[in-house]
Amino acid sequence: MSIVIIGGHDRMVCQYKKICKQFHCKAKVFTQMSAGLGKQIGSPDLIVLFTNTVSHKMVKCAVEEAGRCNADVIRCHTSSKNALEEILGGVCGNVS
Repeated sequence: MSIVIIGGHDRMVCQYKKICKQFHCKAKVFTQMSAGLGKQIGSPDLIVLFTNTVSHKMVKCAVEEAGRCNADVIRCHTSSKNALEEILGGVCGNVS
């Protein structure tokens, strides 16, 4: 399963990717708005929006891309390690 994480903290990018790897998911993490973000997102199965640490412009861009590629969108106010583990546990099942 491929996942795109929008938002979160810069210092947590490695942790987010490590957690996704534990759930056997490929991850891209975007903590800052970059030029051409829509094209960089690609066609993931799931987009996780950490709404506390993301701009409205990034949310709009991510939701538009999700609609284009039929990706599910999960919004979470907290951008913690535990929040991501809980989301992936519900979507991907338990860690093996």
